[in-house]
Amino acid sequence: MPKILLVEDNELNRDMLSRRLIRRGFEVVMAGDGAEALDVAARERPDLILLDMSLPTMDGWEAARRLKADAALRGIPVIALTAHAMSGDRERAIEAGCDEFDTKPVEFDRLLTKMDELL
Repeated sequence: MPKILLVEDNELNRDMLSRRLIRRGFEVVMAGDGAEALDVAARERPDLILLDMSLPTMDGWEAARRLKADAALRGIPVIALTAHAMSGDRERAIEAGCDEFDTKPVEFDRLLTKMDELL
């Protein structure tokens, strides 16, 4: 059972997506901001990280850079999630260290396909 770190500050989004992932057989651990994501990733060693890019305290862009700068965590695939998809955001997410990019609201089947490719 792959372990997914879901980093999302919106409680409703976090609850909905985590329930859907659990129903699909994933183990889900959660963080509400980028700083917490770094701590949870180091402690839990997830198989994949779903990272909202608009977060309080430390945004997803900075969290992705720090995850990929850490030798112990850089091998964990990261999918950037953003509701504010602007031209160039995908490229910016990849430059920050994310392995893939998806938009919100999440189209669950599309997200699962991307997750499967990285797992």
